[in-house]
Amino acid sequence: MTRAALNILTVCILLLSRCCDANRKLLVFLIDGFRYDYMDDLQNLDGFREIVENGVKVDYMTPDFPSLSYPNYYSLMTGRYCEVHQMIGNYMWDTETMKEFLIGTNSDSRLPMWWDGSEPLWVTMQKLGKRVYMYYWPGCEVTILGVQPTFCEKYVTSPSEKNLTDSMESALNMLKSNKADMAGIYYEKIDVEGHHFGPRSSEIQRAIRSVDRAFQILNQKIKEKNMRDDLNVVLFSDHGMTELKWMEKVIELEKYIDKSHIIKMMDRGPVVSLWPKQDKFEEIYRNLSSVDNMNVYKKQEIPDRFHYKNGRFVSTLTLVAEPGWFITENKANLPFWNNGTEQAVSWQHGWHGYDNEFIDMRGFFLAQGPDFKTNFRAGPIRTVDVYNVLCKALGIKPLPNNGSWSRVECMLRSSAGAVRAALIYSCLPLLLLLLQH
Repeated sequence: MTRAALNILTVCILLLSRCCDANRKLLVFLIDGFRYDYMDDLQNLDGFREIVENGVKVDYMTPDFPSLSYPNYYSLMTGRYCEVHQMIGNYMWDTETMKEFLIGTNSDSRLPMWWDGSEPLWVTMQKLGKRVYMYYWPGCEVTILGVQPTFCEKYVTSPSEKNLTDSMESALNMLKSNKADMAGIYYEKIDVEGHHFGPRSSEIQRAIRSVDRAFQILNQKIKEKNMRDDLNVVLFSDHGMTELKWMEKVIELEKYIDKSHIIKMMDRGPVVSLWPKQDKFEEIYRNLSSVDNMNVYKKQEIPDRFHYKNGRFVSTLTLVAEPGWFITENKANLPFWNNGTEQAVSWQHGWHGYDNEFIDMRGFFLAQGPDFKTNFRAGPIRTVDVYNVLCKALGIKPLPNNGSWSRVECMLRSSAGAVRAALIYSCLPLLLLLLQH
């Protein structure tokens, strides 16, 4: 073999080895409660604008029903509807064990039965021998299908901007040093401010600018660490937020039903789960069906488009408020605060959980990195579609899911592996020609 032919063969072998051993890295951000239109004014958001110009932005992302946090956390990481992955609410009740799933520190919320309905992406990664670092991500401390991530910084209530930037620095260092293959960061401040002050408040604007400053730092760190060609970054929210006027739009259940006829009631707000006593079921259903600004569904009558009714923990009656309305037992159970005047002010001015097709429930999705197109605007996607994007960016085969590849493939460019493969095939004819001589 001539030296020229040997050199070409060596190059082809190197290209082939790199093609088959693509070392993709992924950094994921879940920004709770960030509505799709919060970044409409990109001229004043330098961090977000740079990501948009360097990557992909979708028009909006439709959450799963109910448009609550935990159901959509799991839909994002499994690509499955709530009735498939079984995480159907922020508050759940199991009729067999009488156990409750509650947001907060409830130890029963970490029981496998709530989480083992589907395999989230970080569990799949760990099973494949990959390493996942997660920061403040709800559920990362839970053993799911017998697996935990390599590292979990446990959730804390409303992490600060410093928590966010510190976790960014740590995640980038772990990815750069090959100690992590994927990192996930959860940030709650936007959701908290949206609840307390409303989606159009000056407080939510300040919170958005604070997050933007953090992403300006992230963009700079990625450049300083020379990671732009090796790191995919994906950002998304779980749902949006709508304005809430508690004193004007509250549905008090005690006006229509006798509480003693209810075995269990879970949650309040846009979606409430009720388990009436069997001999009172039809009476309660009939009474609640006459209430304005609220729909009442028997389990099997829940609309198919919600992809909800077949969930294991779905109640026998589900109440769904019209947008802007709030369901509770009575107003006396609602906490209020005083703003220095004689008039009590509701402690919440924003809420979510309503019909997932309601425009204010829409979330956002951004992505940048070697696997994504640049300065590309994509059409609307759904929460269940995100999982396939993440798997593609990681170079792993997705598990069966409810997402649509056709809605997301437009945002991805030809992978580096495909380009290297094309180079290999293009050099083979020349190599064969040289070998003949």
